[in-house]
Amino acid sequence: MILMPKDSAKFINFCSKNVFVENEGVKNVAYAVLKGLKDGKISVNNFSECQFHPSPEDPKAVDWIFILNTLNYSFWNEKNCPKWTVNNQTGYFALCAAIKRAINEGKPIVDPKYYSQITRSEAEYIFRGDTETNIPLLDERVKCLRDAGKVLLEKYQGTFVNCVKLSSHSAQNLLRCIVKEFESYQDEADYKIHRVSFYKRAQILVGDIWACFKGEGIGKFLDIDYLTMFADYRIPQILLHFGAIRYSNALMSKLESDIELENGSDEEIEIRGCTIEVIERVKYEVKDLIERYIKEKNNQLKSNINSILIDHFLWNYRREHEVELEIVPYHKTRCIYY
Repeated sequence: MILMPKDSAKFINFCSKNVFVENEGVKNVAYAVLKGLKDGKISVNNFSECQFHPSPEDPKAVDWIFILNTLNYSFWNEKNCPKWTVNNQTGYFALCAAIKRAINEGKPIVDPKYYSQITRSEAEYIFRGDTETNIPLLDERVKCLRDAGKVLLEKYQGTFVNCVKLSSHSAQNLLRCIVKEFESYQDEADYKIHRVSFYKRAQILVGDIWACFKGEGIGKFLDIDYLTMFADYRIPQILLHFGAIRYSNALMSKLESDIELENGSDEEIEIRGCTIEVIERVKYEVKDLIERYIKEKNNQLKSNINSILIDHFLWNYRREHEVELEIVPYHKTRCIYY
């Protein structure tokens, strides 16, 4: 049996020998989130306000989001190597810029009839950077595209929209469908006595559809709180900065020495699992803070906070404080899952 992400996080946190959750740091994050809510920085509207994301009015929006998340992984650069950039964007936004550029150039990049047969040279052109630096894991991305496209053509009439419709407005149903049908989304590992899961890209895919359509229409999920945060390599960096997680001396030494962690190693699993556990605790802490704030100030504050919005806020926080966070190490694992 595979433990789903929330249960995986609890089990990993209980067993962890390399990563530890710090309650005071959890409160620090919760207060930062509360301030973000007060300042209007946390909103489901943030997704559509990004210039590189599809508009909910775009008939291809769902398939566009599917492509983005099928390729949303491993953008970090080796030490002393230049970053892959597109239109001066880095990381995930470089991917978004490349996809939008391809669409503007008339490439049917969101059509599985096209990407199920995409060649390496076509992908190389679509993801060409501003310099000679290429997108990492190009061959793996080509395979992910081909495999995903074939599944959509063979089982879902050539559109991810049909997967969403079959979920009956359930985030859990859609998540399970994604990880069952699309191999590259099977973000799992063996840890101690259990098979654990993180499903980073699959959860983002569901969360992005929810955010794009503001929780309405095809983006309406009655159980959106089923999703956790999206365990990557950046959110742990922020949690370390806030003191919400602590690393063993041995692990910290590895990260400071820029030693790669193997996908599926205990250390990597514990970083990701404890990160999910922290955000779950932050979520409940924020809900308590909101209730107290409303009582004390006799003032309404939007309180439908969830792990997706907290993840978005922290991810944007890192971009806003990039220079300040440069000294905080983050783990590097080269894989297709994040």
